[in-house]
Amino acid sequence: MAVTVRPMTAADGPAVLRIYQAGLDTELASFETVAPSWEEFDKGRLPEHRFVAVDETDTVLGWVAVSTVSSRRVYAGVVEHSVYVDPAAHRRGVGLLLLQALIASTEAAGIWTIQSGIFPENVASLRLHEKAGFRVIGIRHHPGRMQRPGGPWRDVVLMERRSPHVYPA
Repeated sequence: MAVTVRPMTAADGPAVLRIYQAGLDTELASFETVAPSWEEFDKGRLPEHRFVAVDETDTVLGWVAVSTVSSRRVYAGVVEHSVYVDPAAHRRGVGLLLLQALIASTEAAGIWTIQSGIFPENVASLRLHEKAGFRVIGIRHHPGRMQRPGGPWRDVVLMERRSPHVYPA
């Protein structure tokens, strides 16, 4: 299966939200349980750093997008990302392709840190992020609970990737 990555468009919205909901349904991806409307999704993510992975027929296989972490100027080079892959496309390298596209895009824009919070039970996501150059920077103990009646409190592994080009060590 040939997979390419291209910028996300509003026309991708239904597929993006379907894949998002599939990830939420696992309860391994987010405290949220219901994907937002396209309008909410669109409003909360930076348009220049949104990508979809598609197959030869332009079927969306996954997506990645970023949000700002703060309105303070000092954090202008820090974003938080989400990456979701259609369950039918798992273990095909789609997530890594999306993260690579995101890294290239954010570095070109001068962003020095991409961060994410991942549930410790989501071993596949932790491994994917490590493969893409992210590192664990800490664990937040029970910062929130699943957004359903009686939902459990969850830990979150904090991961980040510092750009060696924008933020040289």
